[in-house]
Amino acid sequence: MIEVFNRDSQVYGEFNGGEIIENKPIGFPQERGGSKAYSNLFYWAYAKANVDSTIGLHPHKGFEIMSYVISGTIKHYDTLIKKWKKLEEGDIQIIQSGSGISHSEFIKKDASIFQIWFDPNLKKSIYQKPNYEDYPSNIFQSNGSKKNIIGKDAPVKILSEGIEIFELNLKKNFSVKTNLNQILSVYVINGSLKICDQNLKKHDFVKIQKMNEVEIIIKENSKIFCILSSSKLSYKTYV
Repeated sequence: MIEVFNRDSQVYGEFNGGEIIENKPIGFPQERGGSKAYSNLFYWAYAKANVDSTIGLHPHKGFEIMSYVISGTIKHYDTLIKKWKKLEEGDIQIIQSGSGISHSEFIKKDASIFQIWFDPNLKKSIYQKPNYEDYPSNIFQSNGSKKNIIGKDAPVKILSEGIEIFELNLKKNFSVKTNLNQILSVYVINGSLKICDQNLKKHDFVKIQKMNEVEIIIKENSKIFCILSSSKLSYKTYV
C-alpha cells in the first residue's frame, strides 16, 4: 500500500514574511494538506531560506526534534547550552525537549533543512531532563549508497521507539527490506524514480506500509531520505 503526497498536496508554511518557506509532508493536526501524524512521526517539514533569516526563541516540550541540514549553513541557540552553534550540510541536531526547552534558529540564504518531530511517549518524556546534541556529518558512515543515520547500525540513538533513518544516494535500482508492521516514509530530495508503479520526483513524499520489500526503480540519479517506523507501538501517541 502506497500513498503519494506531491509538493502541491503538502502543507505550505512560511516564517518572517516569506523569508523562509516550507512544505510539510506531515503537518500539524489543525493544518489541511499532507499526511496526518502516524506511528510516532508527529511532524515533518522541508524548509528553505530565501534570505538570511532567524526564527525567534520559541518553546518545545516532550517531543524529540531532529533537524537535518540538507544544504548550506544554519545556526542554533537554545536555553540549555545558551550559545549559538553552527551546523552545515549533512550535520544533525537532536533536541530531546523533555520537561521544556526554548530555542532559536538562523538559516542562511539558500540553506535547506528537514525538521522532524518524534513522539517518544509524551506521558514519560515531559518529566525528563531536556537534552541537546549535535552530530557532524563525518561520523555517518555510508554502506555503498546507504548512509545510516539513526537506528541499530547508526551513531545516533533516540528515545522514540522503533525508528530507523537513512539516506540513499542511488544511481541504480535498490531494495529496502521492511516487514508488515513497519511503515516506510520517503522524501525525494532530488532525482526521478518509481516505487510501486508510482513515478516520483523532487519534493514528493510517500508513505508505504504492509510490504515486506520495497523496490526503488531509478530513472535518474536520486537522493532520498527514508524513515522506518512501527505501526504497532507499545504506547499511545499524542494523536
